[in-house]
Parts: sequence; C-alpha cells; structure tokens
Amino acid sequence: MNKTIRRVSVFTLLLVFALLLRATWVQFYDATALADDKGNRRGVIKTYSGPLGNIVVGGSAVTGSARTTGGDLRYKRTYEDGKLYAAVTGYSSQVYGATQLEGVYQDLLNGSDSRLKNPLDALTGERATPGDVITTIDPDVQKAAYKALGDKKGAAVAIDPATGRILAVVSTPSYDPSVLSTGDGAAWKKLTGDPDKPMTNRALRQPLPPGSTFKLVVAAAALEDGLYRSVDVRTDSPDPYRLPGTTRDLANENPSAPCENATIRTALQYSCNNVFAKMAVDLGQDKVRAMADRFGFDDTSQDVPVRAYPSVYPSGMDKAQTGLSGIGQFDVTATPLQMAMVSAAIAHGGTLVSPHMVSRTTDGGGDVLQNYDHAPESKRVVSAATAAQLRSAMRTVVEQGTGTNARIDGVTVGGKTGTAQHGENNSQVPYAWFTSYGTSDTTGKQVAVAVVVEQSDAARSEVSGNGLAAPVARAVMRAALEN
Repeated sequence: MNKTIRRVSVFTLLLVFALLLRATWVQFYDATALADDKGNRRGVIKTYSGPLGNIVVGGSAVTGSARTTGGDLRYKRTYEDGKLYAAVTGYSSQVYGATQLEGVYQDLLNGSDSRLKNPLDALTGERATPGDVITTIDPDVQKAAYKALGDKKGAAVAIDPATGRILAVVSTPSYDPSVLSTGDGAAWKKLTGDPDKPMTNRALRQPLPPGSTFKLVVAAAALEDGLYRSVDVRTDSPDPYRLPGTTRDLANENPSAPCENATIRTALQYSCNNVFAKMAVDLGQDKVRAMADRFGFDDTSQDVPVRAYPSVYPSGMDKAQTGLSGIGQFDVTATPLQMAMVSAAIAHGGTLVSPHMVSRTTDGGGDVLQNYDHAPESKRVVSAATAAQLRSAMRTVVEQGTGTNARIDGVTVGGKTGTAQHGENNSQVPYAWFTSYGTSDTTGKQVAVAVVVEQSDAARSEVSGNGLAAPVARAVMRAALEN
C-alpha cells in the first residue's frame, strides 16, 4: 500500500470514529436534553397517551382523565370539584405544565417514575401503569373552610397537631384547573391577568404580616428565656410605650384596656401592643428570631411536599424596629401554614410534628411506594410547661378576650387574633388573622387552624381577626372535631 492510500485510509477511519463518537454522545448525553426540551412534543404526547394516575381525597379521586376528540394527545386531565381542591392539586396542562401536587408527583402520575417499572418496562422503555397520590386532606374540613371563606380573599390551613397531617388547604378566590387542561389560551390569559390572583396559593405561598398572632412567638420566647416565669406574672410594660430612639408612642387598639404592666395572659387577652413590643426589645431580636425559627420561620426548604414560601423574621433591626417586630409588623411575614404550625406545636405539648398533606403514594396496583404518615419528623419547640401556659392564655383570649367568635360548645378552644397593617401608613384595608387550636371535650381529638382574610366587603372599621377570621376558624375546627 502506497503512502497516499495509507493516509486516506487512516483519515477515513478517523472520520468513522468521529461519527461513532458523535452518535454515542447524542444517544447517551444529548438524548436527555432533547427529551426535556420544551419544543419537543414527544414527552407531552407520551404523558397524555393514556390515563394519568389520580390524586385521592377521603378515599375518592378528585382527578381523572378523559379521551380527547382530536390531535396527537389522546387524553386530558379532568377535575372533580376543581375550585374546592385547586390549592391542593394544582393543575396538569398539556401546554402550561403542572403545579402543586400535580407537579411534585408528575412522574408518578404519568407512569415515568422508575419505581413503577418492571424489568421489561425498563428494557423496552414502555410507560408503566401510573401510580396514585393519597392525600391527608379531609373533604369535610376542606369544604367547611372553602364555604366559610366564601367570597372573601384569603386562606385557611388546618393541621392535626399529633400527626402533622394537613386536613385542609384552601385559598380564595379559587379557579377550576380543568379550564387549563388543554391549554386554553383565553382562560390562561384571564386567570394570570386577574388582579385577585386566583392561581396564587395564599395558604402556602403568600407570606403576609401576621400582626398580633406573632405575639404568641414572642410570649414563648419570654417564657423559655426566663424573662417572665409565668403568663400570670406582671410584666414591665409602660403604657404608652415609646419605641426606643423615636418620638413615637405605640398605641393599643383598645385605649381603655388594662395594658400597663399587664401579665402575658392579659396582654394576649386584650392584644396589648405595648407589652409585646417592650418584650421583644427586652429579649433582643436574636432571641426572638431563635424562637421564631424553632416554630418554622426562615425555613427555605419547607416541603409539605409542595414547597411553601418561607415565613420571615427579619435581621439587622434597630430597637424600634425590633419593637414593631414583636407585634408582627415591620418586616415580619408569615403564611397561614406557618401560623397553623405555631398553634399546632403549642397544642401538642410544645412539639411540632412536620406538616404534610400526602399520606402515601402507591403504584398502579395499589402497593405503597412511600408512606409519609409513618414516623413523621418532629422537634421540640418549647417545653411542655411553656406550651401548657400558652394554651391556657389562648383559652382566655377565646373565652374572655378578643377571640370570642371562635367559641364552640363541647370544644376547648384557644386562639389569638391579629389585625395587620397593610400599605404605607396603614393606608389599605388591614389583614385579619386568627390562629387557634381546638380540643374535643369528649374525645380529646385536636386540630390547629390558621386563617387570614386579606379583603372582604366589610367596612375598614369592622376588619378584625375576631370579626372576619375567627368565624372561619370556628367552622373549620367544628368540621374537624365533629366528624
């Protein structure tokens, strides 16, 4: 073989190797990227080639699948009582993707989860029979919260303190996920452009100033730190209380309330701003933040399993700002989930059980893949003694104080109201809050509930935690404890 032919042969061989290398690269590296590319419809076609698995509430599926009449997508997602469960299910759309539980468990619900595949499926790449998601949601509690909120803009969360099971997640106004299943552009534009933001999950993903409900956290910090040994010890709390370094006196909602040097019990009963602002300053922001974080604030990975937005206790404050943080203002924010967690920990003897709204996941045959109810994580937030004192003081709020609209016959109820300022110089309608726990006097069964009402048709002067949020919490607690 002469030199020229030998060189051509080597060059040709190198080209063959280059082609083999490129083919291997595309097959095993670029394939995933190409499959996941938004412009590639093969994944969507495969997802909707057959019925999806279901999200189950109270033993019944609240989702389904229906045959389509045309196009390359054989099935579409359907929803039972879509508006009622939208904050739980989210949506699964042929065009707009998936959110909430539909998004978290998308692979399980469409059959691509590797745990669903048998050896033959893994070899052939065939889609396995989809699995199901069994939720902890109690349909009666969910319906009670949705009905009680009505046409108000707000949210409610209910938790079983002993197990961490989330019994209700409601956000209003709501929307019907069914209208997004096939990618209706007009419906998408209407929902995303609605100023009331019906697609925002206010229960889990919209932190707001918690107002006076945050006083429970400050009281817990004071008792645990030893600043005050009991909720019935008089505090050092001048009325009015001048915020340090300012000329501003912090007013109380009720000028005639006995707030000067009031005990923690009395201060919670009348929601005395001077007591808790002074208490936060005396403790210092670091101690208050440490307690807030033990309850779950500042947790950037709060999954239930939907990722909740973190509730925040700010840092870098001066003493005046620390005082305002003590009454749930300045830059303090919380979700209804977070404030329900505060009441749940107090109700459960100071121990917080990780909240979760999925009980278990199953394969296509009903066999359990993962059980979230089994031994959920828990942590000690405050001592049992501190929790008992706070429960007692919260009962006083409901029985004799600002939370009387939460009273239920046959149920021991404790709570805390809150009215949080909104807008510059409190120029907009305040947020009405209520966080609470209820214990059945006959069965001992418990529930913790938090409610926020962002806006209603009530006059500004009538906006209060007791007037707007407490009746919603009462309806939710009654549903949870009576069924």
